[in-house]
Amino acid sequence: MKIKKAMILAAGLGKRMRPLTETIPKPLIKVGPKNLLERSIELLSKMGIDELVINTYHLSEEIDNFLKNKNYGISINLSKEKELLDTGGGILNATKKFENKPFFVLNPDTIWNKDYYEELKILENSYLENNKPTLLLVNKNNSHDKSFKGDFNFIENNHIIRGLNNQYIFTGAQIINRSIFDGIKKNVFSMNEVWNHMIEKKKLLGQESNQIFFHVNNIKVYEELNKLKFTD
Repeated sequence: MKIKKAMILAAGLGKRMRPLTETIPKPLIKVGPKNLLERSIELLSKMGIDELVINTYHLSEEIDNFLKNKNYGISINLSKEKELLDTGGGILNATKKFENKPFFVLNPDTIWNKDYYEELKILENSYLENNKPTLLLVNKNNSHDKSFKGDFNFIENNHIIRGLNNQYIFTGAQIINRSIFDGIKKNVFSMNEVWNHMIEKKKLLGQESNQIFFHVNNIKVYEELNKLKFTD
């Protein structure tokens, strides 16, 4: 079995990237020769995804226009939010057609490239073997941006928890299915709420990434990354 469905989170306001994001949605900001969104789509296409949904809100027409004449070999649909639903609400709202099938979720703020392919394959195998939501995490020591405080720690059998001192950062890649939202009645909520609930039940797994983590966190970091002259 292979995972064939995916979602990209693209609805945020990109406040920390202003003034750029006053006229360009953050996913369309270029780092090197490609923008953040197309890097995400190309990686998912390489993974064999055939159905992709992208949630939008801020400057959604710009994302729509960008995708109009593109052919990535994937069926792409946009889920346009009338209000910002946060990460959890956005995923729950946009993936209704996925029903009970597992799917990837990517945050395009990370600079995804072909080197992540093998790691996403390992992530996929872990999910299919364990049937538990699985996040791709990276050690803080491997992050270009040293401001991250960390999100999780590993414990036995790749289960993850949160503590006072978290050594691992969430890269922005995960595999889940919609059953994790069972019992949630609200429309606007963060994935952090869902993750915390799963941690309590020991149902959240992590997989470690060995890539250097480049994340477009704010305008200062963006300017630093552009000086690195990314090539593809």
